[in-house]
Amino acid sequence: MKNFLDDNFLLQTETAQYLYHKHAKNQPIIDYHCHLDPKMIADDRQFENLGQIWLEGDHYKWRAMRTNGVDERFITGKDTSWREKFDKWAETMPYTMRNPLYHWTHLELKTAFGVQKILKPETATEIYEHCTALLQQPEYSARGLMKHYKVETVCTTDDPTDSLEHHLALQAERFPIKVLPTWRPDKAMAVESPVAFRAYIDKLSDVSGVSIHGFDDFMQALRTRHDHFAKAGCRLSDHGLDKFYASPYSETEIKTIFRKVSDGNVLQNEEIAKFKSCMLYEFALLDWEKGWTQQFHYGAMRNNNSRMFEQLGADTGYDSIGDGDVAATLSTFLNRLSSQHKLTKTILYNLNPKDNDMIATMIGNFQEAPIAGKIQFGSGWWFLDQKDGMEAQLNSLSVLGLLSRFVGMLTDSRSFLSYPRHEYFRRILCNLIGNDVEQGLLPASELPFLAQLVENVSYNNAKQYFKF
Repeated sequence: MKNFLDDNFLLQTETAQYLYHKHAKNQPIIDYHCHLDPKMIADDRQFENLGQIWLEGDHYKWRAMRTNGVDERFITGKDTSWREKFDKWAETMPYTMRNPLYHWTHLELKTAFGVQKILKPETATEIYEHCTALLQQPEYSARGLMKHYKVETVCTTDDPTDSLEHHLALQAERFPIKVLPTWRPDKAMAVESPVAFRAYIDKLSDVSGVSIHGFDDFMQALRTRHDHFAKAGCRLSDHGLDKFYASPYSETEIKTIFRKVSDGNVLQNEEIAKFKSCMLYEFALLDWEKGWTQQFHYGAMRNNNSRMFEQLGADTGYDSIGDGDVAATLSTFLNRLSSQHKLTKTILYNLNPKDNDMIATMIGNFQEAPIAGKIQFGSGWWFLDQKDGMEAQLNSLSVLGLLSRFVGMLTDSRSFLSYPRHEYFRRILCNLIGNDVEQGLLPASELPFLAQLVENVSYNNAKQYFKF
């Protein structure tokens, strides 16, 4: 019987252990998609206690606690202390066995705080007091934790109207870890809500200095902000989509639709689809002009619980996997850009595992020299960034594409303690390859190449692909 979370955690063979310990373990981290608050990095935030750093905004844990019957006041409530919330999380912890939260929690305790005990009600006080005491030390600040985990680059997620003041301050300070913005223009497409969209137009006009009276002005304002992002070091865009849009439209139609929604009128579904199709295309052209990488996270069914959405807002743990069809519209979207020789580097992240093989084959349709792996099948995202999801993504990519050209893992997290997810991924990667070697499915004589593959997927491919 193996010990839980020992040095060879998830590594089932000697070859896997060799690949991880000698070639993956010590690679730096490039976290090219996350939701960290750049202000926390600029301010070098010091967290008050373990409850705060773990439970502040972590909807993964919130969902588990709700499922375990914990009252909402101990999850998002304003009248309960971090210690009370932590105790409820500790009570929930034993019930998360076989959920990735069980692995992640104990990896974070071990790698950040040196704690190797199992979190449960009986150990909660000891663990809380030990970790909270460490969090008061300078090396456990936001920046300190990034340095501890050998983070080299992070790309945050930022709206076109964001000032990027904190990114620029960090650059002026010459902070050794690159903290770069990512262009996330979802609100510039959200015409399904005329009131919110009108407010967004006004905000965009203010920050860009462009007076917006029509669609051409709207695009000029967005281009101005796109240029601002580029000057701040941005190399990537990201789009959160329910599905892809590729409806035919004319310039006249888009200008009419823009005028209609900006005047506060509700659009028909066909008009919404046309406008979103246009914006996806226009954003893709902006990215192609600058040589950025565009990312698409699609397939989430958001804010399912209307009562709790009204109470808590978005991103509070009430989203799930959608099941819509996407292949045809995705192909149309990519083909339009490719046929015009204006398809930039692209990463596609599906949330429904049924799409794994579709995405793995779709990317092969649009690969193009001289960029190896120009179109990427993104790592397991959100509900899929766990052992089964990662293995399924790696296997689909391996058998239908080239694993060796994969740009690897990211945290997609708001937490400064989420970096062990890179370790988790690297262990899973090494285990898959190691098992193939031990079973004779890959030649042991090619172990040097496989070791290089592990290093590349863990770090080198991302560094080269994004030109960091």
